[in-house]
Amino acid sequence: MMKLVHLDEQMLAKSCSEGNKAAEEELYRRYAVKVYALCRRYLGNDDDAKDLMLETIIQALDKIGSFKYTREGSLYGWIRRIAINKALNQIKRHRWRMIPLDLWAHDTIPEPTEDEVIAIPNAKIRDWISELPELRRTVFNLHCIDGYSHKEISQMLGITETGSTSLLAKARKTLKEKIRQYLKEQDK
Repeated sequence: MMKLVHLDEQMLAKSCSEGNKAAEEELYRRYAVKVYALCRRYLGNDDDAKDLMLETIIQALDKIGSFKYTREGSLYGWIRRIAINKALNQIKRHRWRMIPLDLWAHDTIPEPTEDEVIAIPNAKIRDWISELPELRRTVFNLHCIDGYSHKEISQMLGITETGSTSLLAKARKTLKEKIRQYLKEQDK
């Protein structure tokens, strides 16, 4: 029996497309944690993230025959895109919870320094991001973590570029407030 742990992405995808159950288990083992973390960032809670991670892996295995290998990392990139699309679709289905935008909100909170941010545990920052309202969290993740432009975000979410910019500004303001409060409490 071939050691699947040592298969490169191209061979792993090929084995999965041939229905090799051990290869499918290896794909799950390699990518489930990363996909879960991505889903958790977008959806903000563990149960929804677990469900979406499983849906993503199942869809990836169902469609693995359409995957085109281009370079190392392209299999995860392909799976990641499936997860982001599924997360955005779930967020769009819950659009009724969207809060009206205040497009003229001004943020006067100073940006935290790099040293201040480094002093905060990563888990605390992840918690603050997950507490953001759904659309703000989504825009923050898409722009700041996944690198999408406001134009791309507006097309993905069906909002205006100005709306995307405003949602990001509000998310950043909330996070800066939490950082300032945390640092103030640490100085006591």
